[in-house]
Amino acid sequence: MSEPRLKSGFWVKAQLRLCDLAFLPCVVVKRGDEDAGQILIKINRLNKGCQLLAKRYTDDGGRAWTVVAGDDEQACDAYIFRESNMDADLWVLEIEDLNGTYQPDGQEPLLE
Repeated sequence: MSEPRLKSGFWVKAQLRLCDLAFLPCVVVKRGDEDAGQILIKINRLNKGCQLLAKRYTDDGGRAWTVVAGDDEQACDAYIFRESNMDADLWVLEIEDLNGTYQPDGQEPLLE
């Protein structure tokens, strides 16, 4: 049996609110399917680089946020471009987080 999941649109709205409360600028760069679109999170640390996160399956069958591109903003943007060409339902959030305090779902992202 699959684990229950929040609808993508609801989860994105919650992240916008959480970022607002934490004084982290956050914008929806690409709006996807409200119910089940995949979500990419671009964490822009400005002069300290960039990270792109996606939810992936782990070895134990769970799901965790994973760094799929990083350091170079152009690499993150290229990954987003490729994914959005393949997946019309994709959501993309961009968060400016100079101090690295943002953690999706309260967890440190895994390295791929």
